[in-house]
Amino acid sequence: MSRVGLKPITIPDGVTVTIKDNLSIVKGPKGEHRQHIPAGLNYDQADGELTISRSDDTKTNRSYHGLVRVLISNQVEGVTKGWTKSLEIIGVGYKAAVKGKILDLQLQFSHPINYEIPEGIEIVCPKPTLIDVSGIDKQQVGQVAAEIRSYRKPEPYKGKGIRYVGEEVRRKAGKAATA
Repeated sequence: MSRVGLKPITIPDGVTVTIKDNLSIVKGPKGEHRQHIPAGLNYDQADGELTISRSDDTKTNRSYHGLVRVLISNQVEGVTKGWTKSLEIIGVGYKAAVKGKILDLQLQFSHPINYEIPEGIEIVCPKPTLIDVSGIDKQQVGQVAAEIRSYRKPEPYKGKGIRYVGEEVRRKAGKAATA
């Protein structure tokens, strides 16, 4: 029995949820988000809540029950509040700046890295060493943040690189001097 799938999704005022033909469309104040969802589940919307139930107890329907509930819940939260991931840059001479639809990264390579910002994503640099990635699609925000982080992952000796805010980097001891 899926404990997550049984919880109803609260739909705030100003948000509409439409489910038809294996497609979930959620419209809200921040925009519209579409998500493909698997067939075999029943949806009941009443009194500002959406409940999801299974049509039968096959293994695939049981496994999709909680997944679909979380996907639709993430859509609702995305169009109301939005999703944000923050990255911090640590290292001498490392910095970032947004120039139009391009994120300019200076990461001690022989050339600057110009990352083209995808549609539906907003990137802001409040400080040269801080990057905020935001949007209505949780998966897309996480993917863009991971791509930016992959240009210079934090290294274990000095901790230099791009990391998520609050991420702990496990540090290693350097060479020991012989006496």
